[in-house]
Amino acid sequence: MPKNISLRKLIQKFHKFGFDGPYSGGRHLFMVKGALKVRIPNPHTGDISQHLVTEILRQAGISSKEWNSV
Repeated sequence: MPKNISLRKLIQKFHKFGFDGPYSGGRHLFMVKGALKVRIPNPHTGDISQHLVTEILRQAGISSKEWNSV
């Protein structure tokens, strides 16, 4: 299971998986890889909870094992 993570680290890891962005889009930022668009939370002071990271990874089609190996 992924751990709590800062927004900056989340974006860095998504770049390693080949995503571009983040781009602004209404209420949330998003990152793009081909036709896949994944919403990420707005910047805030605390870390992103592991529950939310798990949901974002599910939408992106990235397994926890792949996420933790990068």
